[in-house]
Amino acid sequence: MDAPIIDPLQGDFPEVIEEYLEHGCMKCIAFNRRGTLLAAGCNDGSCIIWDFETRGIAKELRDFDCSSPITSICWSKYGHRILVSAADKSLTLWDVKSGEKIKRIVLQQTPLQARLHPGSSTPSLCLACPVSCAPMIVDLDTGNTTLLKVSVPDIGNGSTAPSRNKSSDGSTPYSPTAACFNKYGSLVYVGNSKGEILIIDYKGNEVRAMVPISGGSVVKSIVFSRSGQYLLTNSNDRIIRVYENLLPLKEEIRALDDLNENLNDLSDVEKLKAVGSKCLNLFCEFQDSITKVHWKAPCFSGDGEWVVGGSASKGEHKIYIWDRAGHLVKILEGPKEALIDLAWHPVRPIIVSVSLAGLVYIWAKDYTENWSAFAPDFKELEENEEYVEREDEFDLIPETEKVKTSDVNEDEEVDIVTVEKDEAFSDSDMSQEELCFLPATPSRDEQQDKCIESFSKLVDSNNSGSPLSEEPGPNGHMNHASSPLEDDAGGTHMKRKRKPSEKGLELQAEKVKKPSKSSKSSKSRSRSFVDQDNGDSLYGDELSDE
Repeated sequence: MDAPIIDPLQGDFPEVIEEYLEHGCMKCIAFNRRGTLLAAGCNDGSCIIWDFETRGIAKELRDFDCSSPITSICWSKYGHRILVSAADKSLTLWDVKSGEKIKRIVLQQTPLQARLHPGSSTPSLCLACPVSCAPMIVDLDTGNTTLLKVSVPDIGNGSTAPSRNKSSDGSTPYSPTAACFNKYGSLVYVGNSKGEILIIDYKGNEVRAMVPISGGSVVKSIVFSRSGQYLLTNSNDRIIRVYENLLPLKEEIRALDDLNENLNDLSDVEKLKAVGSKCLNLFCEFQDSITKVHWKAPCFSGDGEWVVGGSASKGEHKIYIWDRAGHLVKILEGPKEALIDLAWHPVRPIIVSVSLAGLVYIWAKDYTENWSAFAPDFKELEENEEYVEREDEFDLIPETEKVKTSDVNEDEEVDIVTVEKDEAFSDSDMSQEELCFLPATPSRDEQQDKCIESFSKLVDSNNSGSPLSEEPGPNGHMNHASSPLEDDAGGTHMKRKRKPSEKGLELQAEKVKKPSKSSKSSKSRSRSFVDQDNGDSLYGDELSDE
């Protein structure tokens, strides 16, 4: 079957629910870097890895020390490890291929989100965002934690502005703070409760720049695009903001040092704001001006061309899709179940969303055929029409067309060795082996267990020493009914009898039938029945094994 002709003018975003995945009650999801594997955290503390090509379960990671719901999942850069955070305040690092637990750390607070360092193939550092304290850098090898700064003191009046995530008596914060690594993990971007984006050098725990957000609303989530060129924030004022990253993707620390040297005449806070204006530039804002809906799990598409956000309203499963210019292009409406998490496939126009009931819905593009998009003069016919062709229309060299000479140099050598890099994976290290698929492990089902059980019973009955039941046959012989084979204990030949079937009798009659005379055929058929009664037919003969 030929592939459908796709209209290139159609939007490259999903439109309909293709299918859904079901296994327990899933709470959060994450794709690996290539989009070939999908990890899902469940309510019972387990982690399911789906093969996204076959839509089958490839691996189940289960920690018997953890039975609390999973709060977040993160893949390492090359897919060899998975970091799982749970509601029991634990962080667990898994080896994906072997399914073995590498490390388990218990924090003082429940981590709502945890992200592995993106710059290493086997990372030992992660960024955790607990529910009631500042984000922290966690060393998974030693268990050491470093709290990051979430606010900047106002040096002008000699006091620190009160943070909205602290109570009046300065006790433990109660509002979670969002944070994420940049593309290569050299900086941490923190969105705090005062409506500010802080750029932090986590190695020295130093705030290098600050970007105030208009309105000063609490930042609920913050995430970079796959390319690292855009930053998205989701604030409590129900507005999704996209910022353009003005820093170079590599050597950001050096670029920040150069900016600080040029602004030495400013005060500390003013300098941080001035540097921040050189780091991030507000690109676009997204909101539903009619319903003023809160947003859940907003993110970028794999190529960064689209922005997607789920409605946080109860009882509805709506996904809003905008282009990067800020235009709403599609609203996807799913079942009457609240949406709790979503993710866009890294390289394909596919969205995966998680419902409150624990089901994972796969949204894909609804392709339609449009031949005229490729041939403007193409005309679709409602019914057959008679067509009269030109006399030379199907000639090998039509007279009405001029033979065009090719400008291609046929003597030029073609390079078939050099492999061009995929733009979506331009930062791949060819020396690192990437884990894209997992070997499938067949699971035993109930039917197989029943067959194995019945077979074992049959073997046991054959090997048992119980007496065989015997009953006389039609000629006075004893037929052994307990087993088809008799063991020759006394050195005699083993004998086996087989009762002929009706089909066998008919085939035997056909073989002995003579085509010359019908009387001979009836005679031979009656003779075969007589032979059967005497036990001398083909299917009634005693078979002896020497």
